[in-house]
Amino acid sequence: MTKILVIEDQEDIRSIIKEILTAENFLVMDAENGQAGIKFLQTEIPDLIICDIAMPKVSGYEVVTWARENPTTEAIPFIFLTAKGSQNDIRQAIELGADDYLIKPFTRADLLGAIKARLEKEEIINRQTQKKLKKLDNELYSLMSDDLINPLNYIMSISKKLIDDYELMEREEILTKIKEIYNFSEKIHNKTSH
Repeated sequence: MTKILVIEDQEDIRSIIKEILTAENFLVMDAENGQAGIKFLQTEIPDLIICDIAMPKVSGYEVVTWARENPTTEAIPFIFLTAKGSQNDIRQAIELGADDYLIKPFTRADLLGAIKARLEKEEIINRQTQKKLKKLDNELYSLMSDDLINPLNYIMSISKKLIDDYELMEREEILTKIKEIYNFSEKIHNKTSH
């Protein structure tokens, strides 16, 4: 279930948002101001944050700045929901790291549309990241395989020769082959232990 943190100092607006989101099967947590929102983010990690700007104690600008400076919260989609609608307000919010900006009064459709857009974008980013990680994992496996398989094949061929021909081999030749096995084994060990 998608967890959404609503940070809003006006209780009536916070209740309306909670009601709308709960009806859409979101798990909703709320904080009555920016300070409480930051405290919440120190223990819980939501999937999305909806935050007012003008609040007592800690403003929404301070919340988004704090969230973007912390590794555990820096990528959480962040939507401002505020009465501050000037171009400067919007620009400042985006520059601080907000992903979207809704101006009060808002409609249910506006709110849900913004949330849906942010969550879909997050899903696309996650899919792309997983593809990149899988590609890197495959490349690493391929490199490791080449580095390990070739020496192992050589060790196996030397061992096979020792098994098949040990009665015909001179003692010095046997010792040389055993040293080769040891050296290749050591190379494999060094590559895999770092």
